[in-house]
Amino acid sequence: MTPEIAELDQKRSMPDEEAPDTVPVPRALVPHLGETAILLDIDGTLLDLMPTPREVWVPPGLSDTLNKLTERTSGALAMVSGRSLNDIDLIFAPDVFRAVAGHGAEMRLSVGAELDGVQAPPMDKELKRRLAAIAKLSPGILLEDKGYSLALHYRLAPHAEKAIYEAVALIRADLPTAPIEVLPGKFVCEIKHSGFTKATGVRELMKHEPFKGRRPIFIGDDVTDETVFAIMPEMNGLSFSVGRRAIGVNGHFDAPKDVRAFLAHLLDDTRLE
Repeated sequence: MTPEIAELDQKRSMPDEEAPDTVPVPRALVPHLGETAILLDIDGTLLDLMPTPREVWVPPGLSDTLNKLTERTSGALAMVSGRSLNDIDLIFAPDVFRAVAGHGAEMRLSVGAELDGVQAPPMDKELKRRLAAIAKLSPGILLEDKGYSLALHYRLAPHAEKAIYEAVALIRADLPTAPIEVLPGKFVCEIKHSGFTKATGVRELMKHEPFKGRRPIFIGDDVTDETVFAIMPEMNGLSFSVGRRAIGVNGHFDAPKDVRAFLAHLLDDTRLE
């Protein structure tokens, strides 16, 4: 096993016993909604994971909950996702939400704008071509080109995980100066430009109205969300993990349905008015 593979293996999994003894999230932790910014990962957090990225769907009632929370927070609700803005809009159509997208590569600060900022250039075409060829290793590996990154989904081919990461490591070894970063996730290996993350996107988001000066609450489920978990204390924020007891969070949810129920219950809690 190469050092690169060993490093990625360590990032992909964190045993529960190494995480703090977190507890299910009590609503009492949540401050007044007028002082709060709600930041939500999408896949595996707000929405249930599906065999392919295109199969995710918005359950009944969630759209109403998100729109009401947006109103109650004066617009300070945003999606924080590895998906592109275009993907986010397709999932939640006809609703449009503020967002940090593409792992921080794209940002929308106002609902009336398509794109307010680009934090990274598109990935080099030749590099992308080499990485895309990895999808040919096995049937069931799905290739997703996000422009700023490239994702290899293997939920339909879990046996190919090791071969995928070995192939990526070989390309990185062949191009040691290429400005790329590998993001291990739940049955996905994503390769993106280095220099931007969900955390850099959230930091920028929180500098602008209606988020500026509010206490952020971030909910995420995967390794890529750990950069945001890490910066919540500096913003006096709260962070919650989904499905696993991540290190440094204030609590956890067992599944996306519990996150959706929590968000709906926030609207019923008169203390938060």
